[in-house]
Amino acid sequence: MLLPASAAPEARLLLLGRGLRAFTDGFVAILLPVYLLALGLGKWEVGLISSATLLGSALATLAVGHWGHRFTQRRLLLAAAGLMTATGLLLAGLGGMDGIGAFWPLLIVAFVGTMNPSSGDVSVFLPLEHARLAASAQGEARTFLFARYTFVGACCAALGSLATAFPEVLTTAGVSQLDALRLMFVAYGLAGVAIFFLYRALPDSSGQDQAGPPAALGPSRGVVIKLAALFSVDAFAGGLIVNTLLALWLFERFELSLAAAGQFFFWAGLLSAASQLAAPWVARHIGLINTMVFTHIPSSVCLILAAFAESLPTALALLFVRSALSQMDVPTRSAFVMAVVTPQERAAAASFTAVPRSLAAAASPAIGGALFDAGWLATPLVACGLLKIAYDLMLWRTFRRSEAASREGKHDQGAL
Repeated sequence: MLLPASAAPEARLLLLGRGLRAFTDGFVAILLPVYLLALGLGKWEVGLISSATLLGSALATLAVGHWGHRFTQRRLLLAAAGLMTATGLLLAGLGGMDGIGAFWPLLIVAFVGTMNPSSGDVSVFLPLEHARLAASAQGEARTFLFARYTFVGACCAALGSLATAFPEVLTTAGVSQLDALRLMFVAYGLAGVAIFFLYRALPDSSGQDQAGPPAALGPSRGVVIKLAALFSVDAFAGGLIVNTLLALWLFERFELSLAAAGQFFFWAGLLSAASQLAAPWVARHIGLINTMVFTHIPSSVCLILAAFAESLPTALALLFVRSALSQMDVPTRSAFVMAVVTPQERAAAASFTAVPRSLAAAASPAIGGALFDAGWLATPLVACGLLKIAYDLMLWRTFRRSEAASREGKHDQGAL
């Protein structure tokens, strides 16, 4: 599906920026627990710091939704890139402190910064990029554009997971493990610099200006509240087993090596990327809501079964099947939200549906970490799967009648 010629350059810049962020997120999510454990912190502290990252992202996204319309989206994107640079450099610098002394500074940096411990994008970049992408295409073409956006992110995150082997290469060359891990966070910060200069090429205004300037939520408030409430259930469940904690589970349950974990997340990421690219074609035949629900439920069943797997090959096979299905709802969900609100409300709607996701997910990594610390390794996976199935059923029951509007990609409050 081709984009309008005027929108293509801007879309390419946004896709490049998303890819670079995803690449760094791919290795940070896996290396974070290793880094924190190397500093002398425990599993519970790993969960707390993961929670802090999600809570800080939620509040930043909320601020963008409430006050962001007062500034150009380009300026906000540049500020987010600067924050990403500071996050990486500060995390690397704090590695020189002892574990007890580093915990509170690390917690603050995690809360304020842009670090992402999950498989999806939970940063303040998300609503800003979504709003500009939504203005680049209409109807079915918008769904394909969001699929391309998530596909690029998933592929680059998969490649980033392979970079987790780099610290081991440095270690064999004589660099200490801690210093090798710190260098990876320096690389994360330098990626923020690259994104800053990339987004400087964006125009101050987008095609969205033709439909009016961005505005706070108005006519679409009721729909957004319903979606936000449901998305929060899904996000809380996902937070119980974010990539950082899934890596920790593999380390603890099967004593998986760091290099092997990187290879697993690479192939899992490629499966997720392929499924996201296929999502628009599936949605064309069965609709956005049905695509979101009927691919999500089997993936949750696989996660529950993986929790009780006796061998590593069985667990990995189930997790691979989960990866091939669990992310098909990402582009369809984004397209659905953009389709059922007015163009002027898109940035606010993206923020206010993303915020509850981040807020709900903020508490669950700490709970998951505490359960791991108590030795209940299967509980977070089972709870995640059951809660996600409940979310899917509630979503289908609430919005299945709006499928005509979502297929056409039109703003149709009456259908909801």
